[in-house]
Amino acid sequence: MEDLEFKEVQQHWDKFLSSAMDWAPRILTAIVSALLIYLIGSWLIRIIRRVTEKAFKRRQMEVSLQRFLINLITWVLNILLFIVVVTQLGVQTSAFVAIIGAAGLAIGLALQGSLANFAGGILILLLKPFRVGDFITSESGVSGTVQEIDIFNTKLTTPQNQRVVVPNGNLSNSGITNFTHMGTRRTWFDIGVSYDTDLKQAKEILLDTIKNNEYAMENPAPQVVVTELGDSAINLSVRVTAANENFWTMHEQLLIDCKAALDNAGIEIPFPQRDIHIRDETE
Repeated sequence: MEDLEFKEVQQHWDKFLSSAMDWAPRILTAIVSALLIYLIGSWLIRIIRRVTEKAFKRRQMEVSLQRFLINLITWVLNILLFIVVVTQLGVQTSAFVAIIGAAGLAIGLALQGSLANFAGGILILLLKPFRVGDFITSESGVSGTVQEIDIFNTKLTTPQNQRVVVPNGNLSNSGITNFTHMGTRRTWFDIGVSYDTDLKQAKEILLDTIKNNEYAMENPAPQVVVTELGDSAINLSVRVTAANENFWTMHEQLLIDCKAALDNAGIEIPFPQRDIHIRDETE
């Protein structure tokens, strides 16, 4: 009885060894080929990464976008390389595809807001509605100078020297006013004069004041336009263009000089007034 059992075990062992001997060359070949594919693929990925970095630098692409695209390309190539290596080893890839799809769906549902900011960052970096150094205002009322554009948010510095972090999803889905994109800005303010003023004289005085300003540009030509017959004054609109870096200096100087010029000419700058009549009810 014991001899019979020993023979059965011996037969199973012999079958196992025979199968192992048959499969050993295939397994060894698969392992070696998978290792070679991995080494060659890793080398190619490094070359593609270096070539891509040089191409992005030649195009002077935004640094944040460069990093993101390079990392994205690297991750995609590494995933493809992993799938090829696993397939070479004889593993079915359908399970991996199902797992990746399920994980992607779960992550997408959990990170909807972050993905919206991510997509907004890509659009901003590609379409470039503003750049670092531009002064912008969004429809939400946020204003400031752009200091940094990341994939998920944009950092602004306000005129009060405060740091504001704005999600890119909000910026990409709302209107943005870029004050510095054109390289120049045009000041636009009203000055009221009294109704008995000679308007032609007032306009000439203001135009002469503008010509004497060192920062006022001649092209496009400055304008002084009558815009409104108001309740207390006739409003004259002063419109002058200056370079971005000189805008606020010119704006302040014009306000000071225009008032002084009108005062020297005896032209009144009125302000709203009310007459109050007090009635004695006992009378």
